[in-house]
Amino acid sequence: MSTDDPRPAGWARTAFAVDAVVAWTGVVLVLVVSGLGWFAEGPSEPGLYGSTTKGAAGRVVDSLSYFTIWSNIVVALSVTLLALAPARDSVLRRVLRLDGLLMITVTAVVYQLLLAPSMDIVGWSRLTDPIVHVITPVLTLLVWLAVGPRGWITWRLLPLALLIPLAWIVWMLGRGAVIDAYPYGFTNVTELGYGSVLVTLALVLVFALVVTVLLWGLDLALRRRGRAQ
Repeated sequence: MSTDDPRPAGWARTAFAVDAVVAWTGVVLVLVVSGLGWFAEGPSEPGLYGSTTKGAAGRVVDSLSYFTIWSNIVVALSVTLLALAPARDSVLRRVLRLDGLLMITVTAVVYQLLLAPSMDIVGWSRLTDPIVHVITPVLTLLVWLAVGPRGWITWRLLPLALLIPLAWIVWMLGRGAVIDAYPYGFTNVTELGYGSVLVTLALVLVFALVVTVLLWGLDLALRRRGRAQ
């Protein structure tokens, strides 16, 4: 295969499949445990999930409204498609791949910097939290570094890569306005107001753009290294 060929090597299918299994496992575990009500219940903070929603359906929809779960689902979809057809290329596949990379990176960084220091991990969270916040992000980045696909990140895709994060913001704020509850302390409109929350979300989007540019630069460097070898 030419070093300029953006398609991954043949053995990459196994790497993509492993990444997909891990990502889907994390998502399914979170939804099942949440639906069954097995997560340890702490004091419900006003304006956060758990303070207003009741029942299995409410808990599952809450879980599906976290950026973390969106990130893991996008990763799972993107690497599943690559595992099924590693050589197939399309704009949708490229956007999903880039979105999975940037969203899971943002998830890991925000979790470690803003959420983990104040969280008390107990019960089933000892299993699910490491999978969705640590193992899947690290594995996804390692698989991308090892097998790509290379050349899938371009300037034209950068604005498209923000569509899913923007869709999450619209969903999260819209649903929050209806149920008066939000997923994270820094998105708690009830306590902080829209002004503060929107500023924080704007900063997160800027960080996502920075991550995207860094991924694009690293992809270019890896392609040049491949050609040099």
